[in-house]
Amino acid sequence: MKSLLTPILLAAGMYTHAAEPVELKLWPDGAPGQMLPHSRATEDFIRTKAGKSTITDIHDPTITVYRPEKPNGTSVIVAPGGGFVFLSAIHEGSQVCEWLNSIGVTGILLKYRTPTRDEAAPHEKPVADAARAIALVRSHSKEWNLDPRRVGLLGFSAGGNLLAHICCDRATKTEQPDFGVMIYGGGFVDYKNPTKLKEGFTVPNDAPPMFLACAHDDGQNPIAATVLYLEYKKLRIPCELHLFTKGGHGFGMHDNKQPINAWPQRCAEWMEAMHFSLSERQLGKEINQLDLQLTQKMKTLSAWSEHNLEIKKLAVLAKQLQDARSLGQMAEVARIQSRHDELAKLLDQRDKELPPVGKNQMEEVFRLKKQKLELEAELANLIQLQSSPK
Repeated sequence: MKSLLTPILLAAGMYTHAAEPVELKLWPDGAPGQMLPHSRATEDFIRTKAGKSTITDIHDPTITVYRPEKPNGTSVIVAPGGGFVFLSAIHEGSQVCEWLNSIGVTGILLKYRTPTRDEAAPHEKPVADAARAIALVRSHSKEWNLDPRRVGLLGFSAGGNLLAHICCDRATKTEQPDFGVMIYGGGFVDYKNPTKLKEGFTVPNDAPPMFLACAHDDGQNPIAATVLYLEYKKLRIPCELHLFTKGGHGFGMHDNKQPINAWPQRCAEWMEAMHFSLSERQLGKEINQLDLQLTQKMKTLSAWSEHNLEIKKLAVLAKQLQDARSLGQMAEVARIQSRHDELAKLLDQRDKELPPVGKNQMEEVFRLKKQKLELEAELANLIQLQSSPK
């Protein structure tokens, strides 16, 4: 994998793309449903919280595709935060896509409908937009050199709430990401008792694997992340949780000189370990590890095979010794007895030294060989993909 560049380098504009980003409409014939006019509270929120890098009044949602020079087949849809009022579309959007490009991942900025804060379910339209984006990415997977089984969704703050709802709290069947990354998301726990999920919000058995990162000093969000992690743990669904001492909220890709700034590196490591994001280095390392395991197991099996042959030889000597005694051939008895005792002593010592072999040892060897062949195929595909990107 390429080096995991820091947000400082990101700000310096050191990332490159295979081509200029491409923007596509999610709903060419118009998004379903009606957007409510701004309430006074929403107007106040925009006036006091919005900045130069935020966008709002998104009625025609889009995705913008940022493709790396050497794509590894993974794509991540990025959902910025903004309280379902506006989108922090740079430090929680385009800069995140550029960082993803640096590790070979195709970053896709989702500009979902907003503001929806005044609606009964503020996440509903954004969730529909995210599901539509996932379906669109999968439909273009061949064209964009992407694996339709490795489409992730990364959400900040309100985007994290969107992620939680699309992955877990599903009122209807919708397009699912293959994995999720939630950065300081929340809003899905009981306000009065944040150690419990909000009424009606549940984690299903088929929820996608999740990476969670949050700062300890970020209100209830670290509690929400922990509660969600524990629900995943109960269901034995892969999940990784990082709670950093300091960092606050809303930093995105900004380097605020706090421990939380390590989240991109931890996230990249998780995606790689889970095989959501592939690299020649990681695949080569895993293939080498499998080689070592196979070599050791084959040595053990070979040693036991030789040991078993010697046991058969001992049985033959025992039969020869019995026959010689019955014929009164005392000189032959002495010669065979000596060879028998020497071999018996050797086998006894070897029996103590050899590692045990389970009944399913050969099945384990076949499993490791199959796993190695699969990784070698993935590595070959990755090399081919990166050598001639479209």
